[in-house]
Amino acid sequence: MTKIDEIVDNFEFLGDWEQRYQYLVELGEALPPLPDRFKTEENWVRPCMSTVHVHAEAIPEQPGMIRFRGDCDTTIIKGVLALLVDLLSRHTLEEIRAMDVDDLFKRLHLAEHLSPNRHVGIYAIVNKMVERAETVTDLDTANVA
Repeated sequence: MTKIDEIVDNFEFLGDWEQRYQYLVELGEALPPLPDRFKTEENWVRPCMSTVHVHAEAIPEQPGMIRFRGDCDTTIIKGVLALLVDLLSRHTLEEIRAMDVDDLFKRLHLAEHLSPNRHVGIYAIVNKMVERAETVTDLDTANVA
């Protein structure tokens, strides 16, 4: 079972959208705060209506692996961000790129329950996470060379 399958199973267990929404809120509340030093221009997700920052860093004890941190000023998007941080962390850049996040969003029926602007913002978060992972990988490659 993939991580995406696990997430979908958790959401399906909850049943209706109200319970799923509450679960996303709880995930967001559990997301550790992002230190101010990481709330930079490079980490800012511009196309998102909410103020979202995503930081990526190499995991020193696990070469090639990337860990994400993030923060958001709105409850529901912070929950989605927490979901994405958990899903994409502890993977290599290649694994992150190969992750079918679109399939996850379709299976969770997010488009049906979030406004089109929020939906665009969620994809912008994913794109920013990939971009930040590429930067971390480029830095690691340059340091090794």
